[in-house]
Amino acid sequence: MEIDEQALQEDLEACDEGQCGPGCRQGHVPPLIKEDLTKRMNRIEGQIRGIKGMIERNVYCDDVLNQISAAQSALNAVARILLESHMKTCVLERLKNGETEVVEEFTKTISKMMK
Repeated sequence: MEIDEQALQEDLEACDEGQCGPGCRQGHVPPLIKEDLTKRMNRIEGQIRGIKGMIERNVYCDDVLNQISAAQSALNAVARILLESHMKTCVLERLKNGETEVVEEFTKTISKMMK
């Protein structure tokens, strides 16, 4: 999902959660993105329950593995969207506030995601 810069800006202005600031550990996911991520996570949750059921029913291993792969891809898509939003909101705001340590934090996060 490509983030629409205009919609993102409107969301940020409408969002009543406040900006990330010094020491802030509260997320600031714009409402449109939060809604999209929530829908995606609900679908993934259903996929996981389906995989569990497949295992319980002794479904052919290759079919289960294919479903696991699909769920992992869906989780990766959620992570990419959240990462982009995080960079454009919290990370950018903290950099504007002179909090350069956010770069190291962000780098560690990307490193963990690439494992």
